[in-house]
Amino acid sequence: MRKLVVTLVAITALLAGFYLSARHFSEPVVVAQPASGSSLVGTYRPDFQLGNSIGVSVTPADYAGKTILINFWATWCVPCRNEMPMLMDLQQQYGSAGLQVVGIALDDAKTVKGFIKTYRITYPILVGEADVFETSLAYGNGEGVLPYSVLVDKTGIVRWQYAGIIQHDKISSLLSELL
Repeated sequence: MRKLVVTLVAITALLAGFYLSARHFSEPVVVAQPASGSSLVGTYRPDFQLGNSIGVSVTPADYAGKTILINFWATWCVPCRNEMPMLMDLQQQYGSAGLQVVGIALDDAKTVKGFIKTYRITYPILVGEADVFETSLAYGNGEGVLPYSVLVDKTGIVRWQYAGIIQHDKISSLLSELL
């Protein structure tokens, strides 16, 4: 019974995210908008525990001492897929300076695993359904918009939240200040 309830909640969350993303991206994306949910900037990052694409449990503590760019996305989200090459470039450019890009997919593990292989994603991807939706909410994404990104400094303080496609120049400027 519990498994059925969790599955129903996950499906509802997935559909709500799809609806909100479709509604949000039916108009041109305004790339300079701040996150519309509650602001976490200046606060300690929320904790979470999610599985990666092969089922290994991951928490933010696994990236202790690194600046983390958390990006919530889904395989069916076209704007999410469009920003992934830029996220891989950021990881390559700033990884040695202490950046860790972490993708968090609102999807099923099998679909994400195939996506990672097909598109050769080079940064860690965590995956889930209801648990990812709850994590996204905890990180200030009150509308469930995808893509949604949060930048956490190496001490665990949230420095930036953003709903929509990230602008390379803006994130590079922020990273230059934090790294």
